[in-house]
Amino acid sequence: MHTNEVIEMADSATKSFQQKPKSSISIGFHLLKEKKIDAFASAGNSGAMLVGSMFSVKTIPGISRPAISSIVPKEDGSTGLFLDVGANADCKPEILQQFGIIGSCLAEFVYHINNPKVGLMNIGEEEEKGNLLSKEAHQLLKNTKDINFIGNVEGRDMFNHKADVIVCDGFTGNVILKLAESFHEIIMKRNIKDPYLDRFDFEDYGGTPVLGINGNVIIAHGISKAKAIKNMILLSKEVVEAKLSEKIAHVLQDNSINQTLPQQ
Repeated sequence: MHTNEVIEMADSATKSFQQKPKSSISIGFHLLKEKKIDAFASAGNSGAMLVGSMFSVKTIPGISRPAISSIVPKEDGSTGLFLDVGANADCKPEILQQFGIIGSCLAEFVYHINNPKVGLMNIGEEEEKGNLLSKEAHQLLKNTKDINFIGNVEGRDMFNHKADVIVCDGFTGNVILKLAESFHEIIMKRNIKDPYLDRFDFEDYGGTPVLGINGNVIIAHGISKAKAIKNMILLSKEVVEAKLSEKIAHVLQDNSINQTLPQQ
């Protein structure tokens, strides 16, 4: 569909929908809301994509805030996930509990990881370790049905097989993500060739779904080229076919979270 306005990367995520209704992002969300498309994917302004997700298709009942995840290449050749990686810098314990549920659903239904192990990023393995947020989140995750919570994990566990899904607040997650990206850039500059390190190339994954909303929205990196765009489209297809949002809603209902937590 033809569009003649652009939401630039520096534009206000909230104001841009009113100011630029003929942009591709605004029109894409309109089509998704009207169910004229099954998924909307973009490498455009990620803030606008998150705002559009919340105010257009809205969050699943019981979800306080949507999240975005990142792929974690594991040493043994498998693939893991961690979330949130930047959408929610400040989190409450119940939000980390929700991340555990939606991350587990993504791992199982889209990446086909059987009974994914969910870990909470912390500064120690012991249950009593961490700040107030991690201690309270640990108790909530431990008592959550339908997820395989294995306890705390540390930074050194990111790339081993201890957990398939690692939960953290968006501030911590974004620091981890940017550190991994910078490490990969150094590897590339030094022309170091290694099959495992090659798996850190973001273009191989295409993007990430916005988790916890009533629709299928995929966000890709702003510097994506043809390979990443291709993989973004393929990921969109997998998310649609997995009926991810419906399955997340079902798991939330089983855990009665939608009856106990207010929307924020």
